[in-house]
Amino acid sequence: MLKVTFLLVIAISNLPSSRSCSALYAQCGGKDWKGSSECCTGSTCNFQNDYYSQCLPSSGGSGNTTPKPATQAPPTAGRKNGVTTRYWDCCKASCGWSGKASVTSPVKTCARNGITQVGVNDASGCHGGNAYMCSNQQPWNVSASLSYGYAAAYITGQSESSWCCACYSLLFTSGPVAGKELIVQVTNTGGDLGENHFDIQMPGGGVGLFDGCSNQFPEVAKSSWGQQYGGISQRSECNNLPASLRSGCFWRFDWFQNADNPKMSFKEVPCPAALTANTQCVRK
Repeated sequence: MLKVTFLLVIAISNLPSSRSCSALYAQCGGKDWKGSSECCTGSTCNFQNDYYSQCLPSSGGSGNTTPKPATQAPPTAGRKNGVTTRYWDCCKASCGWSGKASVTSPVKTCARNGITQVGVNDASGCHGGNAYMCSNQQPWNVSASLSYGYAAAYITGQSESSWCCACYSLLFTSGPVAGKELIVQVTNTGGDLGENHFDIQMPGGGVGLFDGCSNQFPEVAKSSWGQQYGGISQRSECNNLPASLRSGCFWRFDWFQNADNPKMSFKEVPCPAALTANTQCVRK
């Protein structure tokens, strides 16, 4: 009997593990997620929205945690003055096309579900194609004074080859968010942007020149997206948006305090891995 038990223990110990951990900044949960819900050592699974949870550093922040107190204001040296607006048009980003800049790969674009990656050459959903903005490319708070997100941009004296997939620290200088910092990765540009202009991606921020949201989410009433420029006006209206986009919409009224196009100073900074993990675009 002892011999049989001993052999059984050996056999069980040699069985391959059916569970593996999700790597840092990888997905660890969400609707229809089939992978591991456990993060590897040093990271924890943080809920972003019903469709996406992400492994973030255990000592860091996430999309829906209690904000940590501010520590030290970011330095102001080397910054330029700029302006901000907001949008969420659901369209394939301009930096999602190949050949725009020297990068590891163009910005990831997704199918109608906002999750499944589509081909680099797939046409934008705003022009009859099937490529849309990925749902996880929306802002989230890291602390009470810092958030991460994405933006379209136009920087004076530069071009897409300079700003596609580059990251910038935006230090707000007006409105209720004055003194707060948003680090964005630039994924897009726009013909309607002015000088040193960052158009921050936030669901419910307005569909802008091109409305891809009506195509991507035909079940959502067009009026639910709010005004063409500016979007919705109240936090409660976020509940009318697709569930996968609500966390970034709530961010606007919570961390961002519904600031209306605040001014800021900006400078280029190294991209946080948490941002490039969602776009899969890193400058070379």
